Formats: sequence, structure tokens, C-alpha cells
Amino acid sequence: MRRRTRPKPYDDLNVTPLMDLAWNLLVVFIIMATVTVQGIAVKLPQGSPAPSLTKPKTQAVTVLADGRIFLGTMQVTLAELEQRLRQYKAADPSVPVVLRGDAEARYQEVVDALDVIKRVNITHLGLVTKRLVR
Repeated sequence: MRRRTRPKPYDDLNVTPLMDLAWNLLVVFIIMATVTVQGIAVKLPQGSPAPSLTKPKTQAVTVLADGRIFLGTMQVTLAELEQRLRQYKAADPSVPVVLRGDAEARYQEVVDALDVIKRVNITHLGLVTKRLVR
């Protein structure tokens, strides 16, 4: 009686279809990369120099409880505040200003600082408050 032999499993993988796919993808990518956009030649206008991407420096006006006024870290009077804000406004017409009034400061002193900011015609104004925690 003859003995049946089992077929031997393949020891290697057939990678021919995989290589065909890789070559086809390579050819497609090469063709797509070399295709140029067809169109009419146009002389484009010259752009202006790149605008400054730096943020404008925000000026902080602080009114303390005792009535002293600070622009940044420098103590100023209302007249000096107006003069310096005019200088900043001349350098950058959209200069942002934030006004911080101490909770214990007299309301009139904060309003006086607001009046100076209004006279200088500063349009980018922020009022700083303390966040209410519940």
C-alpha cells in the first residue's frame, strides 16, 4: 500500500503582487509630482513689506488706593499720563491701554484717568477687574 504524503507548506511568501503595487504607486506619485498647473502667465503686483507680526505693547494705567497713578511701573501725574499716552498714540495709533483701579481707590480718581484716556482718543481700552470666585 502506498503511503500518502502531505503537501509541504510554502516556506516563502509570494511578494510579487506587493511589488507590483509599490511600483504602480511610485509611478503615480512621480507623474503627479511633475504635473504643472497650466494657465495664463500673469505679472502679479508687488506686495507691501510684510506687516509686523509683533503684538503691540499694552500700556497699563494703575490707580492705587491712595490716589497715585502709574503708567507701567512709573508713577505719573494726570498731565504726565496724558503726555506719555499721546507719545504712545503717535507711535502706534492702535495702542492698547488697560486701566486697573484699586478696589479701595476713590471712584473719581479712576474716572479722571478714564477722562485722560478719552482726551488722547485711545480706542483700544480694557478695564481690569478681579475674577469673581463662587
